[in-house]
Amino acid sequence: MSAATAYSKKNGFHKSSKTPWGNPIVYFFSLVLVAICVVPVLYIIFGGFRTNAQITNNPAGLPNPWVISNYKEVITSDIFWTELVNSLIVGICTMIGVVVLGIMVSYVIARYKFRYSTLMYALFSAGLMFPMTVGITPLYLMIRNLGLSNSLAGIILPQIAFGLPQTIIILVPFLQSIPMELEEACLLDGCSRLGFFWRMVIPLSMPGVATTGILTFVGSWNGYMLPLFVLSDESKYTLPLGVQMFSSQHSVDTARVLAFTSLAMLPALICFTIFQKKIVGGLTGAVKG
Repeated sequence: MSAATAYSKKNGFHKSSKTPWGNPIVYFFSLVLVAICVVPVLYIIFGGFRTNAQITNNPAGLPNPWVISNYKEVITSDIFWTELVNSLIVGICTMIGVVVLGIMVSYVIARYKFRYSTLMYALFSAGLMFPMTVGITPLYLMIRNLGLSNSLAGIILPQIAFGLPQTIIILVPFLQSIPMELEEACLLDGCSRLGFFWRMVIPLSMPGVATTGILTFVGSWNGYMLPLFVLSDESKYTLPLGVQMFSSQHSVDTARVLAFTSLAMLPALICFTIFQKKIVGGLTGAVKG
């Protein structure tokens, strides 16, 4: 044995050649949780490639043969694309509104020292404990009195309001982690507070901005209760309402309903999958901050 090897063993630097696999119980429960989340999604996607007879005879089987007519009929229908555009408008506008207002409010709470900053932050934190379900009736009355019923604006504005607490909770730690010395150096160089906000704060907080933007978009895309109360015109339906209406109109055509459902959830699923690392990284940065 060489002197270097003996020294490394003595000081704890020697690594075993075998990599431990960890506790098998943890892996087992992890696989169970993954199966619970993934199997229903796969069932819906594969169900769209089957016929009603296949689903009736073997509900848990795979397509045999594979049928693409269900997806083709959904894609070629005008109502699907109308609802898709409506969902995109609501999701993108909600995301932009939440991110823009959230980062401005978070900047004031995190960087400005005033008397009620802690109280303001606690107020937004309390907003996380007030679900939309509790206030849906007075919220609908307010939307109707403002003349926003049966319009996409009547969905976008409340979703922005309910999305701000989560955004502020995530962004405030990011902005607090920016050193004050950096801001003082920028001010000495002649940069205003607004210039510091645009040139330094926004680029440094992009992980948190990306996280809140993606979570807001996915939450808005899957929103069902608020559009159900606000919208009455089928031409303004979003995809969650469209799925419910389509399943009611084609209750006996299970295969086509599954195809419509899988296409409706596909954009949000793809968005969440692509930006999954940004979401985890943003939340980790918020906890560290």
